[in-house]
Amino acid sequence: MKLSKNLVTFRLRLKNVPGTLGMALTTIGKLGGSMGNIQIIKAERNFKIRDLAVYVDTDKQVKEITDALSAIEKGLVEVISVKDKVFELHEKGKIFLNNRISITTFEDLSWVYTPGVAKVCKAIQERPELAREYTIIKNTVAVITDGTAVLGLGDIGPVAGMPVMEGKAMLFKAFGNIDAFPILLNTKDVDEIVKTIVNIAPTFGGINLEDISAPRCFEVEKRLKETLTIPVFHDDQHGTAVVCLAGLINALKVVKKKLEDISIVISGAGAAGTSIAKILLNAGANNIVVCDTTGIIYKDRKTHMNYAKDALAQITNPQNEKGSIADALRGKDVFIGVSGPNIITKDMVTTMNKDSIVFAMANPTPEIEPDTIEGIAKIVATGRSDYHNQINNVLCFPGLFRGALDIGATTINDEMKMAAAHAIANAIEEEHLSEDYIIPSVFNEKVHKDVASAVADAAVKSGVATRQKL
Repeated sequence: MKLSKNLVTFRLRLKNVPGTLGMALTTIGKLGGSMGNIQIIKAERNFKIRDLAVYVDTDKQVKEITDALSAIEKGLVEVISVKDKVFELHEKGKIFLNNRISITTFEDLSWVYTPGVAKVCKAIQERPELAREYTIIKNTVAVITDGTAVLGLGDIGPVAGMPVMEGKAMLFKAFGNIDAFPILLNTKDVDEIVKTIVNIAPTFGGINLEDISAPRCFEVEKRLKETLTIPVFHDDQHGTAVVCLAGLINALKVVKKKLEDISIVISGAGAAGTSIAKILLNAGANNIVVCDTTGIIYKDRKTHMNYAKDALAQITNPQNEKGSIADALRGKDVFIGVSGPNIITKDMVTTMNKDSIVFAMANPTPEIEPDTIEGIAKIVATGRSDYHNQINNVLCFPGLFRGALDIGATTINDEMKMAAAHAIANAIEEEHLSEDYIIPSVFNEKVHKDVASAVADAAVKSGVATRQKL
């Protein structure tokens, strides 16, 4: 598996003896560490305290380096501390609240709090819709999880999932200028989840459901959308689906095929796989086969089924194919993976149609390593940032919520999701498309603005907007 380097800082007390620093650097190099910056923190008569920034591949490597440095001739090197950059960045959390207005005088205090605030409270009491103009509600989204399906980690609980929720809130702010706040739910019960979210919903302009396992997530979202009059969006389902469709639109342009003519295999029948199948069908796809760990999902299959898979079987697999994922891939044009590592093989990909497209999006380890099918599949995309063609939800949810909040949308519907997908795809002009460039960068500011604008337009056209587009 291809790994991103991690940065670790070793703080060492080195004796002022010629060659001591060199011994430490040699030790680190022999164990595969790559040197970054070296800084003197403190100089004493007999010792120098230095910070050595080292790039490593694994936590095991960090321990090996620490042990080896400690084993250098006694008295020459002392390991004072070892700090992982990722953990350092997470100290005290990654987000915080800040006042938009300074309070420096009694006059300021009287305006933002009592007695001035009473004027605004009374106005909102008479006209509740004014809360969207004169409070944070208009620009605030709740990022809510029960911690049952966190990234590639699974059911690790809500508290362990908090770093992910904080990260999501950061992305909302960085790419959509939306104030998002993480909410952890200490229950897996669907009724309790729905009841809790409904009760806290008045605080927020939108609800982003995150890392809730299937099939419970389908019921939670459905009931919330029926109850609330603000946007509710399960990003693991629909964000993934929107960006996947955007990438596929552009990939098909490169290989000169049409969505309505191709055959597609989806590996994974959970939140993402189900939503991808539905959005592709809405976009015009006619031949989609979905596989889970048991194999192809087909009508009247008895083993490892649930109500969500039964419903999926009714709208996919028009030929009622049966068998393994290897059987499903034979003669197909597109593979979309939202399942787990190493699900398919090079030999399976060779049985696909000419100019095949492989979206291996499992994270952190894809369904197949892209390097192994180079020259076999025409286009390969993953969910990772260290390969080209990253299918990244960040391309969708900040702009989608930005557009929904700005237009006062009461929901997020299929028209808005479809508009977001086409806006992402159209961010790359057709003449610039290529096998390794079918999806724009998340750092392309134009993408998020285009998504917001397209979503707002779609909300107006579909009748779910409550204000005019500026």
